[in-house]
Amino acid sequence: MHLKQLLYLSLLGFSPVLAHNSFATGNTEIVWTKQSADTTALPLDQSVRYGKLANGLTYYIRKNSEPQERVFMYLVNKVGSILENEQQRGLAHFLEHMAFNGTTHYPNNALVHYLQKNGISFGADINAYTSFNETVYQLQLPSNDSELVNNGFQILQDWAQGISLDHSEIDKERGVILEEKRAGKSLGERIQDKTLPVALNQSLYAERIPIGTENVIQHFPYQEIESFYKNWYRPNLQAIIVVGDIDVDKTEQQLKKQYSTLKNPAKPTVRPDYKIPLKGKNQFLVVTDPEITSTSIDISIKYPEKKLKSADDFKQSVIKALFNDMMANRYNPIFRIANPPFLGGGTSLSSFMGGLDVFQIQINAKPGRLKEGFDAVWREIFRAKQHGFTTAELQRAKDSYLNQMENIHQEKDKISSSQYVDEYIQHFLHGTASPGIDREIELINTIMPTIALQDIQQVLIQNLKDTDRDITVLAPEGEKAQLPNEATFLKWISDLSKEKTAPYAEQSNDQSLLRSKAQSGTIIKEEKDETLGTTTLTLSNNIKVILKPTNFQNNQISFQGFSYGGTSLYADQDFQSANNATNFIGASGLGNYTADQFEKAFAGRTASAAPFITETAQGISGLSNNKDLELALEMMYGYFTEPRLDTAVVAGILANAKDNLKDRDKNGDVVFQDSLMAILSGNNIRRTGLTIEKINQINPQRAFEIYKERFSNASGYNFTFVGSFDIEKIKPLIATYIGGLPSTGDQTPRFRNLDINIPAGKIEKKLALSKEDKAMVYLILSGNYDYNTENNIALQAFREVLEIRLLERLREEEGGVYSPSIQMDYDKIPDGRYTISVGFSCAVANADKLAQYSLEEIEKLKNEGPSEDNLNKFKTNDKLSYETAIKTNDFWSNYLYSNLYNGDDMHRIFKRSALRDKLNQTDIKNIAKQFISDKNVIKIVQLPETIK
Repeated sequence: MHLKQLLYLSLLGFSPVLAHNSFATGNTEIVWTKQSADTTALPLDQSVRYGKLANGLTYYIRKNSEPQERVFMYLVNKVGSILENEQQRGLAHFLEHMAFNGTTHYPNNALVHYLQKNGISFGADINAYTSFNETVYQLQLPSNDSELVNNGFQILQDWAQGISLDHSEIDKERGVILEEKRAGKSLGERIQDKTLPVALNQSLYAERIPIGTENVIQHFPYQEIESFYKNWYRPNLQAIIVVGDIDVDKTEQQLKKQYSTLKNPAKPTVRPDYKIPLKGKNQFLVVTDPEITSTSIDISIKYPEKKLKSADDFKQSVIKALFNDMMANRYNPIFRIANPPFLGGGTSLSSFMGGLDVFQIQINAKPGRLKEGFDAVWREIFRAKQHGFTTAELQRAKDSYLNQMENIHQEKDKISSSQYVDEYIQHFLHGTASPGIDREIELINTIMPTIALQDIQQVLIQNLKDTDRDITVLAPEGEKAQLPNEATFLKWISDLSKEKTAPYAEQSNDQSLLRSKAQSGTIIKEEKDETLGTTTLTLSNNIKVILKPTNFQNNQISFQGFSYGGTSLYADQDFQSANNATNFIGASGLGNYTADQFEKAFAGRTASAAPFITETAQGISGLSNNKDLELALEMMYGYFTEPRLDTAVVAGILANAKDNLKDRDKNGDVVFQDSLMAILSGNNIRRTGLTIEKINQINPQRAFEIYKERFSNASGYNFTFVGSFDIEKIKPLIATYIGGLPSTGDQTPRFRNLDINIPAGKIEKKLALSKEDKAMVYLILSGNYDYNTENNIALQAFREVLEIRLLERLREEEGGVYSPSIQMDYDKIPDGRYTISVGFSCAVANADKLAQYSLEEIEKLKNEGPSEDNLNKFKTNDKLSYETAIKTNDFWSNYLYSNLYNGDDMHRIFKRSALRDKLNQTDIKNIAKQFISDKNVIKIVQLPETIK
């Protein structure tokens, strides 16, 4: 279960990225024209079966085979926290929880147990969320299991009107939800509590946060939740969405039979449509907190929402998307100067909530430079208002948008069922048009040529109004006295509006990307593996390339290449330079192009390449569509042969890094994480948190030298390519761009084992750093490990059954946590090691007790093994998950890379199912006894600072 994200006022940040030397201002002439708007509602995609039963229930059914043999089944209710009365605050969300704690056909916890037994994972495949205006339940099931699918329909019916609301189960769940509420206590929540009433114009929404109030959660009478359920969970406010590898006609027949029996109340309460009122007033708010580390400003201008229903609405949504893209690209170059005026800044037009849209202007200021940062962001707004945009800017934005849409269209038969479900949820809840990708492409091709410069400028003029505007300032507690007041901010805006700005100008570059063409090598050997479906090429420069063509996507190719080495080869005094080398190179442009020039020149292309240096390896990864593969390979070649170091860009990165560290030590959560990493690494400087001293150790020129050392010799590299390519057509590109990589014939050093491991023994630390009344508990078990396929799958099973048991023990039995996190990692390089960590938040008084219970469950698994039931849950879930995963490019890209990196047998994948299926309880007990030692346990607890 998860709550939809609420309104955290976050800043837009643009990382320095690759993005033309004459100046081009383009055409900024504004010619106003009036065109007739097509306000006819767009029809729903004919590929979806849409209908409404006599009782008012709406349904959407679509056949879609991505993923294959899977079906997504959703119950959508137009019911959320906004419908609660004062005595029910939090009960819409509480009711969602109770749907998993007893229904007509699945008493108590039988529902979750039944689904897990059939391989359905709680969280990934079975889930729900509650927001202000809706509650949504989801199931993802294997569509080739008719009994399970039939029961899926029954489960949705039970959720619709058969939740038991057993009183004892309600009382048990109170503690769980209180822990969920406790887990959310943070700086973000403290900010939200102060900003939401302003952002929501003091409307009812501000008083109906879905999690509810502690008093109601603890004490509400049973009849309150029973009344809420009976009043609002009714078919005329519900939709069933079924998308997947199904027979549509049979599904519709079953749906009609199953859900026609649902009843509306004899006298149903009218479902109010709550809006956030626009009062024509402006609001100003300053929020300070000891844990806020920098000053930020959010200016939100609110206006009535424009729903997407007609062709004209669609055009307006495209215009807004183009505007957002063009404004973002106005700010990007500012981030790349030697001393940027802000840490983050930009503008955005987006949907809001409660019937409103919002135009946001956001600034994250540098220490002591609030006005400078404010002016820099607003100056670009007024420049665009005064002079508009250029023809070149609009064309780039159009090219990018068209490229994205074309990529989607190319994959129209590979669109995930979950994406269709999301569209139909929006159609049901908000009437948002869903005409289908073919119709959208037709609209785009018709609309795009008609969008002119004045359309983009008009968006800004219409939305940059001086009413219904909120100015929210977030700042460190210590800066409260120095903050400007509302009148000062308004004067800054007024002064800037009178400032005469120069028209926007940009540098263009018509050169080739690289100064030198790739010197093609040759393919000296070709080996096919029919079982694995791969072809391995050996090139004349001692590079091997594994090719695996797939049909999982129609228009996607990914590649990775690496060799051993990495930062481990450098002394500690060079570590910071080595560790940041690829960041600097990636932000500096490539070949003949600066980062700004690159970004502009290749807008509308789908090609990327990015170098990396880890502790034990260096390499490059890339992604492209079919038509831009050569560009991606040219970029890859350039990162080996023509990298750039832009000293101004790097200076800006370092300056921002230092400014970001100001007051970092005042944030308790950050200090806790730094302390955690220090403990787990034995305080090794390669693992501990960033400091000013570490930044000062960075030498950009030394970083450039290290980068060139790591990428000057590609001998011994291994590359993998996965995706929608033809082997014979890709081979000439491989021979040119990879076969042409520099090679001395000698392989670079392998790597050094730095022996940076989690300390052995028992360590317990309690750190009083939190501003909140809660504890964060971490248990870390680690040690040596014999990495092999058999052990790996047994350890994976151990993690899964431990997660099941901890959820049962800590949440269901004790009511002491919301959702414990269990993570596991095992490595072969640089040496065999495993790590298992358990983490959860809880009441301070329960921290030690629940930590002990967690360790007890680990010991039980070591001594007794898991129950057969829980082990079978792992097996069935792993089988279903694996069946879906192996039909994705991501899986094969990662699989081939990891096997090359670890030197593993590429064919081990074909043994996995048999190894999993033969696992027994003794195997799990033995793997735990062999490696998981109670002598290597680290317990770290974050406590409230008041406990000091």
